[in-house]
Amino acid sequence: MASPGSRRSRRDAGTRGDSRCAPDEPEKRAGLGRGTWSKFLAVGFVIAIGADPISAKGENPIQLENAKAGSGDWQLTRVRVDKAGYRSPWIEGYCSRQSVAPGEALDIMVSTDPPARFRVEIFRTGFYGGLGARRMMDLGPFEGKAQPIPAPGDLRLRECRWEKTATIQIPPDWPSGVYLGRLTTMPGADDQPYWQSYVIFIVRDSRRADVLFQCSDSTWQAYNRWPADDSLYTDPRGAHARGVAVSFDRPYGRMPQYTGIVNDPLSVGSGEFLCFEQPLSCFLEESGYDVTYCSNSDCLDAAQITRCKVFISVGHDEYWDVRQYRATQAAIEAGVDVLWLCGNSVFAVSPFSDSADGRAKRVITRVGHFAGLTDEEYAKAERTMTKDWKRAGPDEGLIIGARTVMPANGGGDWICAKPGHWIFEGTGMGRGDAIPGLVGWEHHGAPASLPGLEVVAEGTVWSGGVNPVRWTATIFPGPRDNFVFNAATVFWCQGLSMPPGHTLPWSHWSRPHGPDPRVRRMTHNLLRRAIGE
Repeated sequence: MASPGSRRSRRDAGTRGDSRCAPDEPEKRAGLGRGTWSKFLAVGFVIAIGADPISAKGENPIQLENAKAGSGDWQLTRVRVDKAGYRSPWIEGYCSRQSVAPGEALDIMVSTDPPARFRVEIFRTGFYGGLGARRMMDLGPFEGKAQPIPAPGDLRLRECRWEKTATIQIPPDWPSGVYLGRLTTMPGADDQPYWQSYVIFIVRDSRRADVLFQCSDSTWQAYNRWPADDSLYTDPRGAHARGVAVSFDRPYGRMPQYTGIVNDPLSVGSGEFLCFEQPLSCFLEESGYDVTYCSNSDCLDAAQITRCKVFISVGHDEYWDVRQYRATQAAIEAGVDVLWLCGNSVFAVSPFSDSADGRAKRVITRVGHFAGLTDEEYAKAERTMTKDWKRAGPDEGLIIGARTVMPANGGGDWICAKPGHWIFEGTGMGRGDAIPGLVGWEHHGAPASLPGLEVVAEGTVWSGGVNPVRWTATIFPGPRDNFVFNAATVFWCQGLSMPPGHTLPWSHWSRPHGPDPRVRRMTHNLLRRAIGE
């Protein structure tokens, strides 16, 4: 390990990224003007808003959207969790669908315990001149009540069947994106406090776009401990026991890794989006990329992916249905470029199934794991993987370029191994140069045996702070002059931007430093080649 002043740990002078997503040269930036937004009120019924669809010659929908006025007040201010640390019973809620298209209806379910009046404010997350979100709609006030906590059912499933608070009809001019509903209680007296949490949903579309941003929401739900430590990781048989299920019909509680991999308490009710994914979204929209968003549940068919030039898996994308694997494999074969800006991805086989009332893809069940791990790794990790482990899907390394290795987590520096590669153009990085703390919380290693695969970065993560594990970032060619890049770290997006309120994570006594011009430039290099600029 070299000293802090050595070549491996240096930063180029004057190249630190701005903490509010400010662009670095030669990065392009969408023009940011002033726009208008409207306020809508509702009292528990369907709200339908008519507006002209977004259109403009020469500008993509994301550039047009980010030219509108953002909101300086979209974060949570007063957040309270129960003594166990899993949920916020004072106000919490969930949505009836993971993603919804313009014109479709979305139900919002909210519980307040004790009963309290409350309001809902809907925001679209993005760049918006560095503010991070735009106010889209206000709902309420509503008269809240405590809604029932479901008992565990088969496969330890907790599935809420709450009365709906409101239904919104998604307006035709709402662009694809990740939307937050801020829930706020409304005290009846000045000497009473108010409390807040979020609900989260994705607005999707079917248009052709340059970039498809797949949110890792199946993994958000797998780790969700609501209401009483009820994630896929709390089965008494072991953390990765087979035959356990979770439902999207329940609130997202406190971010499950709040003692380490944080964005707490900002993220209560929002899954893992704010901590592991929003910095990428902010970066893409700041830079003016033509990006569209979807849920894991939307990618069971290759047509969802092949409508775009590049497919991005972001953050912590661990839980996949095998149909997602086949769709991504087919997209690569069709010529789509894939960026795995993530770690520990495509690891647990978790097919979707219907809810109790028949809504599609509202439950995921862990039935086994993809085929990358060796028998020896399973044996060493038996306490975590259990004696009942099973390979239930193909080798994830064949679509990623590397795979999860054991131990699967740790922290370390991201170290350049092939400085002459076009990925590093304009970064100034030499062999052995490091981006401190960028590798974590989980990673990929063990490069796949694929024709033309290159290891572009590699090094050591320290599991538990002291146990060395090798990680590898890779790139390999597809069959139609396309490519597949694997960044090999959950924390890649931490080097891209610092949205308002964002908290840098840390893992195994290691932490990323935030926006880094080298990470930004590498990401631009990848995107621009994929798009064809």
